[in-house]
Amino acid sequence: MGQLSVMRIHALMLVAFLLVASLVAESALRTAVDLPPGSLLVAVLLLAAYPLVVAPGRRYRAWGYRIDAEELHIGQGVWTQVHTVVPLARVQHIDVSQGPIERSFGVCRLVLHTAGTMHSRVVLPGLRRETAEAIRDEVRARIQQDAL
Repeated sequence: MGQLSVMRIHALMLVAFLLVASLVAESALRTAVDLPPGSLLVAVLLLAAYPLVVAPGRRYRAWGYRIDAEELHIGQGVWTQVHTVVPLARVQHIDVSQGPIERSFGVCRLVLHTAGTMHSRVVLPGLRRETAEAIRDEVRARIQQDAL
């Protein structure tokens, strides 16, 4: 539930920015165009309903991962579904990171950096710190084992 709250807060930040931008645009357009007061704000509020109310839950439910002996599989996407396969032998660097919002909800991101240039950074969001560190340690052990 922590990651869903983080996603909702990020959506709220986007909507707040759009609302402020609509207020600024409406005040600038008021002299040039005869708009009823609040019309642009109402339009933005109606458009903001999806990313604020519906999208976070759908995106959260559409995300998942699985790790096996050789690969990390990540599935995500509501409109466009993406299945990413990361060969563990290609992982070069692993980070566990946490922003202030994530920290307040007890979740973090596991970031795997792989060899190559395209999609060389793979992120697993919304993990409990213990889970992220366990995956990090498991991947690191496999990398060290492959190096021997």
